Amino acid sequence: MTEHSPAAITLDQQVALRSAATRLAEELSGVFNLETIERFLHDSYDELAGRATMVNFLPLLAERFARQQLHAVARTEGRGVDGRPVVLFLCVQNAGRSQMALGFLERHAAGRAVAWSGGSLPGDRVDPAAISAMAERGIDIAREYPKPWTDEIVRAADVVVTMGCGDACPYFPGKRYEDWAVDDPAGLDADGVRAVRDDIERRVLGLLDDLGLGARP
Repeated sequence: MTEHSPAAITLDQQVALRSAATRLAEELSGVFNLETIERFLHDSYDELAGRATMVNFLPLLAERFARQQLHAVARTEGRGVDGRPVVLFLCVQNAGRSQMALGFLERHAAGRAVAWSGGSLPGDRVDPAAISAMAERGIDIAREYPKPWTDEIVRAADVVVTMGCGDACPYFPGKRYEDWAVDDPAGLDADGVRAVRDDIERRVLGLLDDLGLGARP
């Protein structure tokens, strides 16, 4: 991990990061010490800062990204397994397809599975057309954000679903992979985005059936 420079952030952001570290330390008490949590948190901040469009939200986004990574590391080390399968959705920008898939899995799994997402070349925001199409189904992905994947996240996943990232998609032997041939919604009109959305939902429902979970209303 890279060394974080406190001078790169404002005083308010430093305070926000300290508060985030405290929350994560309480949440992961007995799993990781504060030093490890702070290292992941500041690394997450640095990773997202280079392309963030909403700088004021960076500490919050860094906290969420660090939380995902920390839980992934805990799972790979056998310290955070709760019996729920983890499904990781990967595409190129993590701005459309993988975000919609994440939203549908969280909705239909109803807490019985964990959904993560990432991109090989993360964009700077979630596609507004994807946000609008999902809102029509009562699913809010406006608070999500494009982010990369890490080796820890991929290793911790039980199922890795790839959508268009090609050779850039990570591969670890022995893991379950599915490649979904889903159109990229970027640049499509509203009806085209809706068609992609509905295709993704059908695939998510099929995956849940394969996992023995089925969909809950």
